[in-house]
Order: sequence, then C-alpha cells, then structure tokens
Amino acid sequence: MTRRTSLKITDERERQVEKASEIVANSSDDDPPMSVVIDAALAHLIQSEENICDAYSDLDPATIQPFNTDVLGLRYRTEIESRWR
Repeated sequence: MTRRTSLKITDERERQVEKASEIVANSSDDDPPMSVVIDAALAHLIQSEENICDAYSDLDPATIQPFNTDVLGLRYRTEIESRWR
C-alpha cells in the first residue's frame, strides 16, 4: 500500500461513505466522523475475511459462495481471494 497525503472524494465514494455512515450511526440523528466510518469499514473487511477463512474449514465451498462480495470471495475448491484490485 502506498501512503498518500490526501484522499480524493469522488461522487461515488461520497455516496458510499454516506451509506456506510448510516450503517455506523447509532440513530438517525447521529452523524459519525468519517474516521469512525473508515475504521468500521476496515474492521468489517478484516473480520469478514477471518470469518470466511474460519467457515472454509467447517463448511463446503458451495455453502459459503452465496456470501461472496465484490471485495472478498471464495473460489470453489481453491482459495479465498480479494477481488478488490
């Protein structure tokens, strides 16, 4: 990962941050800071990958595949892969 000094917020990224903010918010009146939203998204990504790895040892791949996302997915009979990049 390269470190950058700024983060460009495109319209699509702004929509995603707003949707994530609604998920993280405690109530409809809560407006969490972007750092909290980003921390929650990162924690969710890490936990999701751990959950898929744990489930892979207990369940057959066909059972896990419906839970694949655009970021993480299980390739049938092979490995868990990140499809983000």
